[in-house]
Amino acid sequence: MKLRTVLALVAAAGAASVGTLVVAGSASAATTYYVSPSGSDSAAGTSAAPFKTIAKAQTAAASGDTVYFRAGTYSYTAATTSCSSQTAVVDAITLSKSGITYANYPAEKVQFNFSGMTGVNCRIKGFDVTGSSITLRGFEITGVRQNNSLNHESWGVWISGSSNTFDKLNTHNNMGPGLFIANGGNNLVLNSDSHDNYDPYSSSGAGTNADGFGAHIPAGKSGNVFRGCRAWWNTDDGFDLINAYSSVTIENSWAWRNGYLPQTTTAAQDGNGFKMGGYGGVYVSGGVKHTVRNSVAFLNRSAGFYANHHTVANDYFNNTSYSNGTDYNMLGINSSGSAVGLGNLRNNIAYGGTLTGNMSGTSASYNSWNLSVTMSNSQFQSVTTTGWEVSRQSDGSLPVLTSLHLASGSTLIDKGTNVGLPYNGSAPDLGAFETS
Repeated sequence: MKLRTVLALVAAAGAASVGTLVVAGSASAATTYYVSPSGSDSAAGTSAAPFKTIAKAQTAAASGDTVYFRAGTYSYTAATTSCSSQTAVVDAITLSKSGITYANYPAEKVQFNFSGMTGVNCRIKGFDVTGSSITLRGFEITGVRQNNSLNHESWGVWISGSSNTFDKLNTHNNMGPGLFIANGGNNLVLNSDSHDNYDPYSSSGAGTNADGFGAHIPAGKSGNVFRGCRAWWNTDDGFDLINAYSSVTIENSWAWRNGYLPQTTTAAQDGNGFKMGGYGGVYVSGGVKHTVRNSVAFLNRSAGFYANHHTVANDYFNNTSYSNGTDYNMLGINSSGSAVGLGNLRNNIAYGGTLTGNMSGTSASYNSWNLSVTMSNSQFQSVTTTGWEVSRQSDGSLPVLTSLHLASGSTLIDKGTNVGLPYNGSAPDLGAFETS
């Protein structure tokens, strides 16, 4: 190639300095790798010769690559490191390399099972996601253990990286929270389930720390979102934002029967559907506003929606709370340490159980309890509390149900006020489900 041609190519590519030659088509294409329970880590990682472990796949993959997992159970008996003490924390799987997608092969069931880690005598993270821009999709995650009574909990998925996506996960029967955001911003938890989690050996008491989903993040880590998620029969809370110093949004999500031993009505611990913040019952100056909208809570042992001594008014918009211990408990705390009601509540429904608690001091209007409407079963197409855990739609979105959707003649239709969410008709409907 003549020199003037090379220089022209460099100039056209906008290279930063002479000596950097950018040639069209030179960027390497993304690679797809495969993993199978019957594979081998000495194989090539192709569809015909898959790897056996996610650790090997991470070593081989680079940012932009995709790793598909074939159907089957991926069982773990050991951690990546040994326990330095009984209160140490170890990982079964560490994902530290950014930009990789790990997904089930389409339509195939993939389970990561950690119940065999009986000899790991300290706290366990099933998945420890420290990298960023990682996607986990379509995995069942179960069996993360507690093997002594010196620690609060273990975790199904622990997240400290940013801009990750957790899509169509089913995390259940872990001895601690199913999925927990400890750090990082702009993480999206999408169309995922967390249920039947129970921490029997927690040092603070059996069942006290097994939430469905948690986000206890430091300041400066905004943008974390839970969307289209379900949490049920966790012994502590469905969604827990205690000690979160950056704003979190929960939307289009459901929580029910939390606070009981799994698959029973035997009381366990707190049992709030959506615990929206708080800082251990004390006032802190760095509190932030959280948002929960278009979400449903029912049959939770304590509150459906709970402020939990939060220090600022959260936004509660277009939610439905049915037959919880208390449907909306807005217990907040002010700078002098006194209990106050805190919350901005619009277009919400409370029906069954104790409707509200600690409302004095809140900004609450256009809700079922402060409008001239009569609440009864006839306002809804159905009030059944069974069947909410049925399979999701093919794209992972929530199943289409009729329960707690407004009946065609409901007087709750068009009774709300515009809070910036989409609606039909002359005004928003009350509750989580806008009628067409």
